[in-house]
Amino acid sequence: MSAARTLADYTCEPFTFAPWTRDVYRKGSGPAVIIMHEMPGMHPLVIRFADRVAAAGMTAYLPSLFGTPEREITPGYTAREIFKGVCIRREFTTWRAGRSSRIVDWLRALARQAHKDCGGAGVGAVGMCFTGGFALAMMTEPAVVAPVLSQPSLPLPLGPGAAKRAASIDAWPDEIRCARERMEKEDLTMLGLRFKSDKMVPKARFDYLEQEFGPRFVRHELEDKDAADYPDMDPHSVLTVHLDDTDPQGKTRRLEAEVIEFFANRVGA
Repeated sequence: MSAARTLADYTCEPFTFAPWTRDVYRKGSGPAVIIMHEMPGMHPLVIRFADRVAAAGMTAYLPSLFGTPEREITPGYTAREIFKGVCIRREFTTWRAGRSSRIVDWLRALARQAHKDCGGAGVGAVGMCFTGGFALAMMTEPAVVAPVLSQPSLPLPLGPGAAKRAASIDAWPDEIRCARERMEKEDLTMLGLRFKSDKMVPKARFDYLEQEFGPRFVRHELEDKDAADYPDMDPHSVLTVHLDDTDPQGKTRRLEAEVIEFFANRVGA
């Protein structure tokens, strides 16, 4: 992981809605894309992806939802943040199927403000891992027109009831219904990204999304051989840790380009 990707050329302002205030880092110009980082926080490879979104003619919004911005991944840091997310932070719903996290209300408000500030046809949104399903739940906000679910890991498919949670997503039924109706009415699609071997993002979860959204849900599933090597971490993070940046024609790089093109086409960049 490169420490060269920093937030030095981003602006940072707090954004408040309801009981939550979070710092939001911003870079670029043009229509907005909200990039929700994965566990354990806004590490350098999340920033790398945001840099590329900004370079493609869009405004990258990076809300800091947990962890320490710019801090690199270590096993201890990751374990502490997962523990906080599962056991302490009440704004995240980690176990229960069929309901979204409370912080999604704040993210929808951020999308409204970003659309007001940046214009365009709407706002893109990508969630990763712990935040992966948030982009779907955010679609009750009309400004959100380009949702991407990258390795959506909630509800956690572990322990008793794992099979039921595996075949679900962290969104309320009304949010799923709204997203489905909007996709049909507005001719929208949603992208889903995962590695086939990823136990945190079971095949059953993508099967469920395909059942709910039909061809409006465009699934991308990669083989382990497509992933960049990372010590002590199986293939999981499609757009960051396990994106193979050494091969511009490799599957992960081409998928990254497709995601950025999806945003540009939908938001009007």
